[in-house]
Amino acid sequence: MLEVSALAKSFGSQSVLRDVSLTLPAGEVLAVLGRSGGGKTTLLKIIAGLEAPDAGTLHLAGHDLRPLPPNQRQLVYLYQEPLLFPHLTVFENIAFGLRIRKVANGKITQQVNQLLDELDLREHAQKAPHQLSGGQRQRVSFGRALIIRPRLLLLDEPFGNLDAQTRADMQQLFLRVRQQHQMTAIFVTHDSREALTVGSRFAYLEQGQLTTFASKADFVRDARTNIQQEVRFWESISRTEN
Repeated sequence: MLEVSALAKSFGSQSVLRDVSLTLPAGEVLAVLGRSGGGKTTLLKIIAGLEAPDAGTLHLAGHDLRPLPPNQRQLVYLYQEPLLFPHLTVFENIAFGLRIRKVANGKITQQVNQLLDELDLREHAQKAPHQLSGGQRQRVSFGRALIIRPRLLLLDEPFGNLDAQTRADMQQLFLRVRQQHQMTAIFVTHDSREALTVGSRFAYLEQGQLTTFASKADFVRDARTNIQQEVRFWESISRTEN
């Protein structure tokens, strides 16, 4: 589905991405782990068309993305902030992409209601965004993205502003919706446990250089992910409590 080759980007004298390459098949979620400032957001912005690369190629479903403006790339970029239309209801926020595509009203009602049920939002359909919790607003944001059936979802730490329990709930919701819709996505995070939860493929981005892993086990074993150290820590806590 997505092929990125030898991508490079600098801002002035600062090199942000260096020779980044990845391949992402359809229906897979690439979890990209990395610390703040490592280049994760820049990578997503280049794929989305919000930044221009200095070098490299980008292909989505065999089509060169570089000459295409963001609105023609058939992808959606989701941030930490849902960025909903404050004057529209939940229903109309989700329906927006279909309305500007001139979809018939009957189909809009059917598709939006189906998605509201999948996202557990039916009872909130006529509420305004300010009447929702943070997790509910993020669900609406997902719904607005999914309703137009994008080829690729780009998720920039979408649960980073949520409390721990809501974040865990949203991770599980993401997994369920991903399976239902066979989504293809890149999910960037600085949380190793979140990466393990949401990803089907794994990568680590550090100082502009991307490492992809052949398996989850390889990802866990890499010292940079800090996963084995966390496991040992919690095992030691458990032994102490027992």
